[in-house]
Amino acid sequence: MNIPEHLLYTTEHLWVAPAEDGNWHVGITDHAQELLGDIVYLQPPAIDDRVSRGAPCGLVESVKTGSDLHAPVDGVVIAVNEAVIDAPERINEAPYDSWIFQLRPLDEGQRDSLLDAVRYREFLG
Repeated sequence: MNIPEHLLYTTEHLWVAPAEDGNWHVGITDHAQELLGDIVYLQPPAIDDRVSRGAPCGLVESVKTGSDLHAPVDGVVIAVNEAVIDAPERINEAPYDSWIFQLRPLDEGQRDSLLDAVRYREFLG
């Protein structure tokens, strides 16, 4: 299983990539896409939506099941990746190259609630 060291993770199996501009890209981990199987539909949060840490903010559907996307931190959605929305199978092919939405965090201190790669591996057991 691929767990890149440079990313942060949630216990709901999302990865977070903080950028230099202070905004964060968010996507589904390799582990999550393996559990879900072939992803066929994504409903991201809308641009300008205010999301709350741990609260559902979108939906992922696969041939096996549906699953909520949970916000990694409190923030405002500033972009969605239309290329991945139009072709959700890209997540199965390259989960860490396929961000779903980008947000501007409202509280940088919440970054401490995210897991680094070591802690995410431990969480997965």
